[in-house]
Amino acid sequence: MTAEFTGWHVLAEFGGVDAALCDDLERLEAALRKSLVAAGVTICEVVHKKFDPQGVTVLALLSESHASIHTYPESGDIFVDVFTCGSIGAGATKAVELLQQELSPGSVHMEVVQRGHTARRIHEPVGAGLTRVWELSDVIVDTNTPYQHMVIATTEQGVSLFSDDDRQSTELSQLTYHEAMLVPAYALAAKLDNVLIIGSGEGVASQMSMAAGASRVDHVDIDQLEVELCAKHLPYGYTEADLAAAVAGDGAIRMHYADGWDFLAQAESEGVRYDVVVIDLPDERVEDAQHNRLYEDEFLTRCRALLSEGGVLAAQAGCQTMWRNETLKRSWHRFATLFDTVVPYASDEHEWTFLFGVAGNPVADPVAVMTAKLSQLPYRAETIDERALIRGAIEPHALRAAVSV
Repeated sequence: MTAEFTGWHVLAEFGGVDAALCDDLERLEAALRKSLVAAGVTICEVVHKKFDPQGVTVLALLSESHASIHTYPESGDIFVDVFTCGSIGAGATKAVELLQQELSPGSVHMEVVQRGHTARRIHEPVGAGLTRVWELSDVIVDTNTPYQHMVIATTEQGVSLFSDDDRQSTELSQLTYHEAMLVPAYALAAKLDNVLIIGSGEGVASQMSMAAGASRVDHVDIDQLEVELCAKHLPYGYTEADLAAAVAGDGAIRMHYADGWDFLAQAESEGVRYDVVVIDLPDERVEDAQHNRLYEDEFLTRCRALLSEGGVLAAQAGCQTMWRNETLKRSWHRFATLFDTVVPYASDEHEWTFLFGVAGNPVADPVAVMTAKLSQLPYRAETIDERALIRGAIEPHALRAAVSV
């Protein structure tokens, strides 16, 4: 029978170990052997090295993988590394715990990493020095498109999409996200005939706009492979048949595989005007990144030029939490410069803030306009009501306090 490709890797640091013990090869090797045998793993061979002037390395080759210790007598520290695979996986943790009893360190720091086919993780950056770890139970797609590293996998939030380690959408939260990005725009726009979606490769934004009454939805995405894989594997957004119809222009949605910058230039030359333009791209980076140009002043100005009177530009603008709000402050400054009326919306069940700029004359009370129109929309929101609009349209304090950007 073929063994399951899985295992447990334990990395530990023992501090405050007696300096003499750290330099005692025989005692260290005996302690490692005793701990491994008691943990139930099988030792095949042990090699060791005594360093000059001090320090010891002991390495055990196991049937289940390997174990090692490396000592620093001058500071009383020991690195411990035990990896066991297959059904004996828990033996790695037990071996380290038993070794701790043998060596009596003053302090222990231990990290356990599950490895193998069922132990994939994505470490999503959420701020300086912070990451969110996603446990992947089933990897469906893991590929490099011409533009990004793309992963579709099953998580605790259902089938989920990741781009360059950033979560883009999940089965659990995608409706909350997309409604927060789109419904305020629908309620704020003077009319809703023509809609332009830039990005949003899953297709949800296009389908939602059609359900809201748009007669024409131009969907622009540069990454054809990503869009096709989303349609094939995600349980939300386009199906493969939906996408084929959109590519053929058979219906209200028209799929364009193009750079958003180039598409704007073409639309402007043709005199096309949109009632809503939506920018839904991977997050703007605090550091320099190629796609940041699609969040900056020139791109936003070109989007505004395509809006009809009373049209709305909607954009995912960043996160409102104080440890990740730098790009939100940038976006707020840009929108406030370009539009007389700017409305934020932060979903009460999601972490992102969206900004909505209205072309043309200032709107005296945009929130009142949105709440009055919400119930009249052909699209019935499931995650937004009037109270949510009122609460969500209060900009974060960092924006109200006019923090410099």
